[in-house]
Amino acid sequence: MTNEPQSEALIQDLLEHCHNVIPAIETVLNTAKSQMAARVTVDGRVSGKAVEQEQFAAHGLSWLATYVESLRQMANWAQNLQSGGRFGEMEQLILQIGFGEYLNQIRGGIPMSQGEIVRLQDLGVADTALDTAAFGALAKGNTDCARKRLAELMIERDGVSTFGACGLDEEYEMIRDQFRRFADDKVVPYAHEWHLKDELIPMEILTEMGELGVFGLTIPEEYGGFGMSKTAMCVVSEELSRGYIGVGSLGTRSEIAAELILGGGTEAQKHEWLPKIAAAEILPTAVFTEPNTGSDLGSLRTRAVRDGGEYVVTGNKTWITHAARTDVMTMLVRTDPDTENYSGLSMLLAEKPRGTEDNPFPAEGMSGGEIEVLGYRGMKEYELGFDGFKVKAENLLGGVEGQGFKQLMQTFESARIQTAARAIGVAQCAMGLGMKYALDRKQFGKSLIEFPRIYSKLAMMAVEIMITRQLSYFAAREKDNDRRCDLEAGMAKLLGARVAWMCADNGLQIHGGNGFALEYPISRVLCDARILNIFEGAAEIQAQVIARRVLEKGRN
Repeated sequence: MTNEPQSEALIQDLLEHCHNVIPAIETVLNTAKSQMAARVTVDGRVSGKAVEQEQFAAHGLSWLATYVESLRQMANWAQNLQSGGRFGEMEQLILQIGFGEYLNQIRGGIPMSQGEIVRLQDLGVADTALDTAAFGALAKGNTDCARKRLAELMIERDGVSTFGACGLDEEYEMIRDQFRRFADDKVVPYAHEWHLKDELIPMEILTEMGELGVFGLTIPEEYGGFGMSKTAMCVVSEELSRGYIGVGSLGTRSEIAAELILGGGTEAQKHEWLPKIAAAEILPTAVFTEPNTGSDLGSLRTRAVRDGGEYVVTGNKTWITHAARTDVMTMLVRTDPDTENYSGLSMLLAEKPRGTEDNPFPAEGMSGGEIEVLGYRGMKEYELGFDGFKVKAENLLGGVEGQGFKQLMQTFESARIQTAARAIGVAQCAMGLGMKYALDRKQFGKSLIEFPRIYSKLAMMAVEIMITRQLSYFAAREKDNDRRCDLEAGMAKLLGARVAWMCADNGLQIHGGNGFALEYPISRVLCDARILNIFEGAAEIQAQVIARRVLEKGRN
């Protein structure tokens, strides 16, 4: 692969190689599916117990499927840019390096986490299907020369948070510019102080976000929102999270609540709650997790007993984000005490008075305490206790008991797409901090960025951010077109969390000892990035879900 500006013929060769290699890696994936299906199918059905026993290989299948989809979307991105005359040298290098790296990882080993690398032999697959001309050409693409040239082009665009054309329409880029300015002016200068002091994000920021339409972005216009797409949500979430993950995550609370009400609420509930959420008149929070359940929501124990026109709630919740300052809780409870699974769960829209710093939980029957955390601090995390806490019966979501888990599942697509976008924002922040430091810091008579292992780190950040971005935008488009996309959303979240951590870790490494000092913002970004592999489905749970869907999809 040449690393000089390419002729039209060479560009076409690159694009053709990218499209031609997709069938080869799809063949590898299909073979892996067949091998895995044979290991986990019992009596004609995929067995959850068998998948659990084959967890390492099953999760490896998830990562392989994620890589295949990622490269497919990168090829589509590049072709669309070329058709629109926007496929420049930077985009060519991103494509070349991305395909070169991911293809070699497919053949040699995909890192699922530190110390966990899945290889084709773990999936019962030989790599001979990869012996194609396209694979041979592309596998050589991630060279030192390519990474150096990409870094040079990144330096030329100093101060721009996105490197390479994202492939979106002008409308989305206008949205990006608006929220980039907001983040740069109102968030970036103050985020590190909020983190160090463990302070709540000031209400003035929330007010301005409300005025910009963040909380009603995807709520339909008939319910007081802007009726915009999930793709727009991605762009907004990226830029806000680039400023500070806590600011980007404020929108997640409203996104989850709105999705729950839109998907499971009665018409009266939609008209009652959605306009208030959209206008930031009320702030919602999600109250699902319990101390002993974690990801196992089927064993949830918090009970809600109907007493006339009210539900009386008793139980405990934990890891509740922004709980004190919110006005309504989407609360998952057990309304059927005779069940021990998902069937007895219901969702309540539980109103509460907004707390203050001195009195965070003034509601009768409700108490709480803060959980001190490494990062993700701008909204605070809490443990909550409920003892006789009352919720109006009319606030049972949908008006029918036993629908809570189903209603929650309907929100996961949007929530995971939004989380992938937050991960992209965190990764961008780490890349920007790392690049600025590498340019400013002089060692041995030259800037750090002139050293190969420094510019290579930065180049790979730009490449993997773009890969995650295209996968996330694909999932968002599927959602916008009312197509099931839990698989694609899960893949975007899985990859995005790993990329955010990689960027934060390498960004800190570029800072050297200074990165370990609390005064440098990269220390905050490292802490913030770590949570992305845990919430909205821990990486292991996410991979398990993807594996089941990949196997089920293969049988359809």
